[in-house]
Amino acid sequence: MSRSADLDRVAANVLDFIERHTDAPLEPDPDVDAEFDRLARDVFAFQYEASDLYRSFCDRRGLPPEKLTHWTEIPAVPTAAFKTLTLACGPAEKTFLTSGTTRGRETRGRHHVPRLEIYRRSALAHFRRMVLPDGVRPVMVGLLGGPDLLPDSSLAQMAEWIRTDVCEGAGEYLITEEAFDPAAAARRVAELATSGSSLLLIGVRVAFTTLLEFLRAEERTIELPPDSRIVDTGGPKGGRALSDAGFLSACWHRLGVAGYYCVNEYGMTELCSQYYDDVLVERFSGTNRKRRKVGPAWLRTRVADPVNLAPLADGKTGLLCHVDLANALSVLAVQTEDLGVKEGRRFLLEGRTPGAEPRGCALALQDLLAGPR
Repeated sequence: MSRSADLDRVAANVLDFIERHTDAPLEPDPDVDAEFDRLARDVFAFQYEASDLYRSFCDRRGLPPEKLTHWTEIPAVPTAAFKTLTLACGPAEKTFLTSGTTRGRETRGRHHVPRLEIYRRSALAHFRRMVLPDGVRPVMVGLLGGPDLLPDSSLAQMAEWIRTDVCEGAGEYLITEEAFDPAAAARRVAELATSGSSLLLIGVRVAFTTLLEFLRAEERTIELPPDSRIVDTGGPKGGRALSDAGFLSACWHRLGVAGYYCVNEYGMTELCSQYYDDVLVERFSGTNRKRRKVGPAWLRTRVADPVNLAPLADGKTGLLCHVDLANALSVLAVQTEDLGVKEGRRFLLEGRTPGAEPRGCALALQDLLAGPR
């Protein structure tokens, strides 16, 4: 089979998995888990053959496809590698860049995506399930720049798909080339709130903080229509951001949106799938537990020891590693520097590792930078 035909086969298999398991259980399910394991190892074998760089990395780690017995053993590429290496199994249809605000814009990570449709299908399916489980079709209000302003942003691309597909074209962006004006944003949100249509405010935490603190300073409130949602994407650093508790309190007091309608998204440029707080689906299912992050059936998490990247059991704090089938044509397993505690299919996010790059990530990056043998 030619490389192109093999790429088509892998893409079709992943899209089929996404289609069939969009509503799969959010808890461990033996049948779905076994199917994920088989497909993940098949995708890994494809990536091993398609990328000389990745194959050399796996060989240095002593983990070629024939030695793997489970998806949790797939060698993970540290996020730092995306800053200097091309990690893709085919020509990129679109290349997304990280914000570059933490270590400088000259070291922005690059995710080369050969098939944009996989990213689109993955992002929209899980967004609908976690943010709109009751089928509401709101008007989108973006507290972020749109794709015209940020053409290389994976978040802006996802927001635009949400506007056009989920919100059926109803929506706009409140950050322009002139930057974010909280007074103008407050006026526009207030205008939209009088329409009676539910609103979906989606954006980065810094922009939300700027708007909410403006309303507080002005002693103003804007009562959003019933069933409105707030999706906080975290996003670029570089400004004041409310804590989680402060953010939820301010959304209630300044926008009239209850905490269970405020959903935090956890994603990254290096992944084509996202995690969301489970607070809204839990409420609609009649349960009420501590917020945790949960991904779709095609996205899995494992937790690793920061020193040697050895796997850690549930309940232990370690570095989060994500295995994303939607990354089938780039790199499947991505090792982050984010700390978390895993609980079955879900996890609690505990923030970033302080200080220098964790030793395990540094050693993995060293093996990658050594290049093909």
